[in-house]
Amino acid sequence: MEQRQLGRTGLRVSRIGLGTLTWGRDTDEHDAADQLKTFWEAGGTLVDTADVYGGGDAEYLLGQLVGGLVPRRDLVIATKAGSVPDPDRRSDGSRGHLLAALDDSLARLGTDHVDLWQLHAFDPYTPLEETLGALDLAVTSGRARYVGVSTLSGWQLAKAATWQLAAPGARTPLASTQMEYSLLQRGVEREVLPAALDLGLGLLPSSPLGRGVLTGKYRGGAAPVGSRGDSEHLAPFVAPYLDETASRIVDAVLTAANGLAVTPLQVALAWVRDRPGVAAPVVGARTAQQLTEALSVEALSLPEEIRLALDDVSAPVHRYPDQDWSEL
Repeated sequence: MEQRQLGRTGLRVSRIGLGTLTWGRDTDEHDAADQLKTFWEAGGTLVDTADVYGGGDAEYLLGQLVGGLVPRRDLVIATKAGSVPDPDRRSDGSRGHLLAALDDSLARLGTDHVDLWQLHAFDPYTPLEETLGALDLAVTSGRARYVGVSTLSGWQLAKAATWQLAAPGARTPLASTQMEYSLLQRGVEREVLPAALDLGLGLLPSSPLGRGVLTGKYRGGAAPVGSRGDSEHLAPFVAPYLDETASRIVDAVLTAANGLAVTPLQVALAWVRDRPGVAAPVVGARTAQQLTEALSVEALSLPEEIRLALDDVSAPVHRYPDQDWSEL
């Protein structure tokens, strides 16, 4: 698998990442092992997790597999901290919480460092410089090699990245931002992606298949047995992308797939993988077989006319101030 630089850093990652959102909850140790081995054998390196995935079980499961099944040196392990299961405070970016969470993550992962440590969410109650200082401490202490952020808005990302660049040598530049991005969700193109491109961060798209909807398996209304849409706790996650607008985009993806003699999954994943600024879409699969199909996109590059057609059918409505006011 082709490797890409992550932003303006020396870190190289496979251009498809393996997500572990469901590990330890919907994905058991056997399926996780099959996925990791399949991913590694295909040349994949970037494995993305978080301290809250499965209540910590995803990290623990990954830690049990690394070393014995796949060499630690062959993986770029990325995890996150900052999200908390508190309905009154969804994020905690305080120095104390973040560094304690990192130590707990390292213990579950069974490693002395992570390759990429990401702030999972913006905390409006903690000064940003304190939060970013925790990222610096993680790097200077050797517990993280690189740092990034996740789910920050455009202004939050620009502020954080600029702060880190303002003191060269004293602060660690952000390497990446992880955001949802797909043919069904192009909102990052409004502010986040331009900021990332300007400030040198690589984009790690999550849910690059539109939460599974772009595979076409939800056409007809009924959720397939065993799918996320059929899951009690994940069905609300899929529901927003089952409207008429999404249906038109899915139809276009299916038309493109038929014309290229490939699958809708491959078309949708190739589109987002090759967008400007994207380093590696993070794919979460239910089985090793599903993952194998996603990894087969390595050989596919969309023809220009198909890419432009998909751009057009999925184009988000961005007017003022994105479009010059005199043209409105």
